[in-house]
Amino acid sequence: MPDSRHSVSVAGVVVDDRGRALLIQRRDNGRWEAPGGVLEQDEDIITGLCREVQEETGLDVTPTALTGVYKNMTRGIVALVFRCKAEAGSLRESDETSAFRWVTADEVAELADEAFAIRVQDALTMSSTVPIRQHDGVDILG
Repeated sequence: MPDSRHSVSVAGVVVDDRGRALLIQRRDNGRWEAPGGVLEQDEDIITGLCREVQEETGLDVTPTALTGVYKNMTRGIVALVFRCKAEAGSLRESDETSAFRWVTADEVAELADEAFAIRVQDALTMSSTVPIRQHDGVDILG
């Protein structure tokens, strides 16, 4: 019988006054992504989002909109992605992050795998309908 458990993660696309998104470079694999991670079992969504962004960037953020729901079909991870505004703090590296970069929607496509770039692009373009997408960990499916 297949494993029916899923993991829920959150990511915060922090947008600056110039309309650019903050990417982190992950220390474990060198990939560029929006900051985020897996929710803890007893943690609500917004608390977990703010904790993950703060741990990985040093920034305190306020989420302003849910901008997408994504499922990694290979690993069974459902990700909720939010557009965020930085309220306080300053960028600092952590055990999980080795670098930061502010990027446009076009620039993120050059740095990140499609499955992660689309999350940032969706947050930057913010349509009236929240996209729901599936991927295999790298590429968007169907």
